[in-house]
Amino acid sequence: MTKTIVNLTLPAVVGVIEDILETYPHHPYQQAFSIPEVRQELIAHVLSRISNSYTVVEEEQQSYISFKSLPCSLEEKSCIEATIHEGIEKIMFNKGKDLSHQIPEEVDPGLEPSHWFG
Repeated sequence: MTKTIVNLTLPAVVGVIEDILETYPHHPYQQAFSIPEVRQELIAHVLSRISNSYTVVEEEQQSYISFKSLPCSLEEKSCIEATIHEGIEKIMFNKGKDLSHQIPEEVDPGLEPSHWFG
């Protein structure tokens, strides 16, 4: 039987990141963090600054692990959330110019010229 190490923190952090990003405006935040490389950078930022929990399981049992309920205190949860907000702002600041080229500006439909008149 083969054993494997499983990071219990990663799926929990990804879930909290998704919840927090939903509170940010679609443009530019949600659009920026929908880019896989930018999302991975945010995940790495958070995981490198918080304590991680691991477990060793048999490979066959890996699919039975519940990642939804990672036990953490209210203080730890607040720390994770603060680290996510910090990472979002830091990445947006550092990558602002690059992201502005990758993310199209949102235009108010009422201000666009009409294509109706050909």
